[in-house]
Amino acid sequence: MTSVPTAAAAPLTQDTPGFAPKATAGLRPLVGLTRPQMIEALIEAGTPEGQAKMRATQLWSWIYQRGATDFAEMTSLAKGYRAQLAEHFRLDRPEIVTRQVSNDGTRKYLLRLSGGHEVEAVYIPEEDRGTLCVSSQVGCTLTCTFCHTGTQKLVRNLTPEEIVAQILVCRDDLGEWPVAGQRPPERRMLSNIVLMGMGEPLYNFEGVRDAMKIAMDNEGLSISRRRITLSTSGVVPNIARAGAEIGSLLAISLHAVRDELRDVLVPINRKWNLDALLKACREYPRLSNAERITFEYVMLKDVNDSDADAKRLVQLIAGIPAKINLIPFNPWPGSPYERSDWDRIESFAEIVNRAGYASPVRTPRGQDIMAACGQLKSATERGRRKASDIAAEAAGGQVSPAPARLPPAHPGAPGRGTAPFGAGARARGMLQAP
Repeated sequence: MTSVPTAAAAPLTQDTPGFAPKATAGLRPLVGLTRPQMIEALIEAGTPEGQAKMRATQLWSWIYQRGATDFAEMTSLAKGYRAQLAEHFRLDRPEIVTRQVSNDGTRKYLLRLSGGHEVEAVYIPEEDRGTLCVSSQVGCTLTCTFCHTGTQKLVRNLTPEEIVAQILVCRDDLGEWPVAGQRPPERRMLSNIVLMGMGEPLYNFEGVRDAMKIAMDNEGLSISRRRITLSTSGVVPNIARAGAEIGSLLAISLHAVRDELRDVLVPINRKWNLDALLKACREYPRLSNAERITFEYVMLKDVNDSDADAKRLVQLIAGIPAKINLIPFNPWPGSPYERSDWDRIESFAEIVNRAGYASPVRTPRGQDIMAACGQLKSATERGRRKASDIAAEAAGGQVSPAPARLPPAHPGAPGRGTAPFGAGARARGMLQAP
């Protein structure tokens, strides 16, 4: 069996040069600990064993139900015990380096973590929900050629604390913690979580699992597992495990219906091809008509958007309770692709719909602040590099091992989709300065 990287095997890096650690550095974080881990940590810090479970319950409520960031706020605990906790633990949040708000209300946060590394998280408000797009890694190892994050090399996995903290920061910003004497609002502003930010969540399985257990805890953040979606590019050995140990909804970053094209767009396909991926989907533990798999499909002009591609897609997923999320490509500086024309997207969606699958076209959100799907990348990393360098890598340099030419979009269509990466974008002046 192919080994799968885990949090324990993740690459480790030194702190960012010149970064000054916080005053709380060296203290153990309480955020991100599971209940058993918190009980154990409290005992090690001097809490009597017979009181540790009760104290953990109290702390859990203060941290995840009231949003406490200082032990001094925890008035149900004795003053001396609060001081004892402050000597051993910390509750601080990641630093918000930048907070951008789109014309459509989307919010993008650049967060600085302990050690100086940075990640992005995105909040998307809608009429019936509020969704937070959460990162699981600093950078990414997958180098998908249409994704901006893939041009930023993997630095490390995020800890459960750093994943959960993205949720806490967003709730802080939304002002969504309860206020004494005020009735809570009828509807949550942050109601849904998608693990679709920076990184591949199934390459950080333990960190993501522990963080989501906290998010789903009825006495914690209390977000239903059916309101959490984990998106993977296809780490096949961990898909069934995700269903059994996390239990969230599953989304698959598909983006191509032929192995030779998916090898280019989503290079992990070279390790686990379409047959292996779809077999894992059919065997997903929680698969049902009530809990369908979402197949994400980014629409790339003259690459994967033909009627033949749509018909092949329907054939591939036959028998799988599913919906197809069609994602208009969101350009980024140096991106080598273009968005499919709207009439082409509509034609593709119609074929999928006629086959009995819902195929909503995702409305691009947050494009004016580079917060849309596939655009995330830490701003400081973007600032260090020229757009021309990013484009060169995406066209076949270090970031993408793909060949210079895409395979034909479908048999019998010579010339379609065979232009060199970036040729069409350059001709139309789509390359943007960072």
